[in-house]
Amino acid sequence: MHNATPRFGVNYVPSGDWFYEWLSPRWDAVRRDLDGIAALGLDHVRVLPLWPVLQPNRTLIRDQALADVRRVMEIAGEAGLDASVDVLQGHLSSFDFLPSWLSSWHRTNMFTDPDAVAAQADLVAAVHGAVADLPGYLGVTLGNEVNQFSSRPHPSPMPATPAEVTAWLETLLAAAPADGRGLRVHAEYDAVWYQDGHPFLPTHASRFGDVTAVHSWIFNGTAQHYGAMSEQSIRHAEYLIELSRAFATDPHRPVWLQEVGAPLNCLTEAQAPEFCRRTVLAAAESDALWGVTWWCSHDVRRGLGDFPDLEHSLGLFDAEGTVKPLGKAFAEVAGQVRAAWRERPASPRTVAVRIPADSAGVPVSRTTLAPGGAVFTAWMEAAARGVRPALVLSETDHGYASVFPPAAHNTPGVYSAVSDSEMFQA
Repeated sequence: MHNATPRFGVNYVPSGDWFYEWLSPRWDAVRRDLDGIAALGLDHVRVLPLWPVLQPNRTLIRDQALADVRRVMEIAGEAGLDASVDVLQGHLSSFDFLPSWLSSWHRTNMFTDPDAVAAQADLVAAVHGAVADLPGYLGVTLGNEVNQFSSRPHPSPMPATPAEVTAWLETLLAAAPADGRGLRVHAEYDAVWYQDGHPFLPTHASRFGDVTAVHSWIFNGTAQHYGAMSEQSIRHAEYLIELSRAFATDPHRPVWLQEVGAPLNCLTEAQAPEFCRRTVLAAAESDALWGVTWWCSHDVRRGLGDFPDLEHSLGLFDAEGTVKPLGKAFAEVAGQVRAAWRERPASPRTVAVRIPADSAGVPVSRTTLAPGGAVFTAWMEAAARGVRPALVLSETDHGYASVFPPAAHNTPGVYSAVSDSEMFQA
């Protein structure tokens, strides 16, 4: 179990020009944003530069772009914030940001083409090398939900097999030295847990890198099926934390709730602060929790075109930098959890729900893990009774006081791997 007091931070979305700010950063605005985040009492930010800005050509990594990433992280440090950095963006808020050397006339596969994989490894090494000496450096994440490029529903997927995903992860993670200077992390969206046939496997998420990152969004069918303020929606992040632990070989492996938000295509604005508070309290019931990084810091301003509507409302701050009720709620619950953990960390779980899986840790059916599925339902029903269940693979020596199976019928889930725009408009 992981008994360090959880970290609380935010995914930094620059105010004003969104991530397009990386084209020409306005340092006064960046400083204002980061000072505001620190004033909420948060302790870290996740920084997400754009991949084509960093590496516009396969053999060109721009020194100025690396310097800009470093400067953002230095300003974060001056504000009292630690910072992690992603490398392959990749995909953000329904927009793809692939460099031109991967698309169109030069189309190739980022997961399987040797030259493309080598170029990505070079970029991981360069980004890590540019910032790893900073005192507040938390580590590097390979990229934001890059598994969405590997399979449906992406309109132009770059197919890979699980074995090819393994090779890709091993190559890119090795590019950031395991020298203790920050965590080496990769992060997937929830198809890795819920979509049968998806090439990124739960074992990839839970066994590669230094921590497991989970991204929790209730517009994946949870809110639509159960209701946005239902126990199933409130506990979705907690469930993902515990689900990820079932596939880990290290019982002490921390889990980073790297993205969680309050989407107003499911919630009302009045419900969002309470959703935040209850979601964080539920997640903090897991003794593996490394930290919570909310999505996101600032609303996207209305003047920017073609965003799904909810992107204009996800921030802890509005587009002008004013703290919203959601921001106040996150700051308050962060303080509440810190105080509670200092007095008594979350305790280990003694009861578990069994996941049918083979000897390699591959679930028999990932749809049964999804909202509405048999495993999900069994876990939620136990949680509603106050049992605090874990999850365990059927082939694992569980060590729990009791382990019970899901319902005998193999109920499929309601999760649907649809596109971002479809989910966001649900």
